[in-house]
Amino acid sequence: MIRLLAAAALAAGLVTGSAAAQPADPQNIVQIDTTKGRITVALRPDLAPRHVERIKALANEKFYDNAPFHRVIEGFMAQTGDGARGDGTGKSKYPDLPAEFSDVPFRRGVVGMARAANPNSANSQFFIMFADAPHLDGQYTVVGQVISGMDVVDKLKRGEPVRDPDRILQMRVGAAAR
Repeated sequence: MIRLLAAAALAAGLVTGSAAAQPADPQNIVQIDTTKGRITVALRPDLAPRHVERIKALANEKFYDNAPFHRVIEGFMAQTGDGARGDGTGKSKYPDLPAEFSDVPFRRGVVGMARAANPNSANSQFFIMFADAPHLDGQYTVVGQVISGMDVVDKLKRGEPVRDPDRILQMRVGAAAR
């Protein structure tokens, strides 16, 4: 199943490098099971190797399991990844990451790393774009692209903060995903 999704992402042109298309590595596919259904993301280590490694490590540690979609803004994005506090103020036990900005635009389905005002403050939280947001281009780190499940993202409860939020039930990488 993972290989099929990777092939579909490649065929759809969702997983590309700077110059030419690159095959999606099944170990860079993440399945996010939520209270609304499954979201599958192709991670982009070619753009943000440190950030992708962090997401994979935290997923393997089950850090994201039960994390809420705590900030979901209609027409903008859905944010999650606070597996520590669940209110958008928490982060992992690891140090913050230096920015890995790229020229990939923030369009519908792009996954980016959340951060504070400091560009080098991304840690565990990430967001999925509902719509294009050119004001984020070159200001936030792109870590991946939703390759299936945008209909699930569209069903997430809205709010800032979200009252009784939808949650990540489990998030798994590659072969660990079922």
